[in-house]
Amino acid sequence: MGVPTNEIATLGGGCFWCTEAIFQEVKGVSKVLSGYTGGTVPGRPTYREICSGLTGHAEVVKITYDPAVISFAELLLIFMTTHDPTTLNRKGADVGTQYRSVIYCRNKEQEYIAKAVVKEISAYYKDPVVTEISPIGTFYESGQDHQDYYKNNPEQAYCKVVIHPKLKALRKLHANKIRN
Repeated sequence: MGVPTNEIATLGGGCFWCTEAIFQEVKGVSKVLSGYTGGTVPGRPTYREICSGLTGHAEVVKITYDPAVISFAELLLIFMTTHDPTTLNRKGADVGTQYRSVIYCRNKEQEYIAKAVVKEISAYYKDPVVTEISPIGTFYESGQDHQDYYKNNPEQAYCKVVIHPKLKALRKLHANKIRN
């Protein structure tokens, strides 16, 4: 029996707290880290700088997963159906380029799959899908206070109002991909 080979997906769907909470529920996902990538300023940006929208970074999650359990395409389908990919630089009350819908690709195969999934899913939305597909840049892990945010703060107002409904949608739309 071979050693499992994990792969990495990096996705931004607005606030990383929401995206992190979703993928922590998915079978085959072994680790989810909140962080930032896609910016244009040199060096490690601070959270405050990223929140300004001036660095060009997006709030993202770095997902480590087992492709024998869940494919990159299946991860993208979950991603595209658990946030609104039709709003540019806005996810609910979160506004700014740091909250854009984006798929960061690590290779040509991921880029090909991302384009195919976005094209396929676009038919299900009334408005145009604006999800960006870009090559991955340097990933900066966010501070510890942003890691496992939902797990550590499930009763916090943001979690109740924003994350709870996303998890409910995940469980309804992708029940067969959720951990028991």
